[in-house]
Amino acid sequence: MSLLLLARHGNTFGPGDPVVWVGAKEDLPLVRSGEAQAAAFGEALREQSIAPARLVSGPLKRTRRAAEIVKAITMSDADIEIDARLTEIDYGKWGGKTDDEISATFGPDAIPDWRERHKRPENAGWSPDDQTLKANALGVLGDMESGGFPALVITSNGILRYFHNALGFKGDAKVKTGHVCAARLSERGWTPLFWNQSPETLPELS
Repeated sequence: MSLLLLARHGNTFGPGDPVVWVGAKEDLPLVRSGEAQAAAFGEALREQSIAPARLVSGPLKRTRRAAEIVKAITMSDADIEIDARLTEIDYGKWGGKTDDEISATFGPDAIPDWRERHKRPENAGWSPDDQTLKANALGVLGDMESGGFPALVITSNGILRYFHNALGFKGDAKVKTGHVCAARLSERGWTPLFWNQSPETLPELS
């Protein structure tokens, strides 16, 4: 079964915590609700008798912990592969800041430009550059083609945006915390299945 699942890690903020931009340098762990989101995904896979044959995670705490939870619940035999190409974007001057703080400094269009139009801000110190991020997504997908299905990639929202384009998805590229995306590989290449799906409403995958 040539199924590729891509998931965003769960919540890193608890009730009452200020919601800030969390990039490569903000290596926050999952909070309790974030671990519950990972568990819900694992349970959804187990209900369909899906255990990843390949499990790849970014190196940050939030993605590694999500991978550990899913691996345990699905009883996957796969070792968790840590891939630096799945490290969230370093948001530079935006990192650790709230939306209001960013808008006050960079203007009211800066955040919508990124979220809705995939336009990176100037002079904010983001890294790596756009071409590197595109190449990283294509490189990970190329590695996936070597086999080991069903495969699961766990990373962050900024990185998933580049997979959205590389896999041929259309529309909104955002992935909510704890949500899932999927594609299938055939001789003709990757076929998009769904994007930004809640584990509780995961469609039949077998």
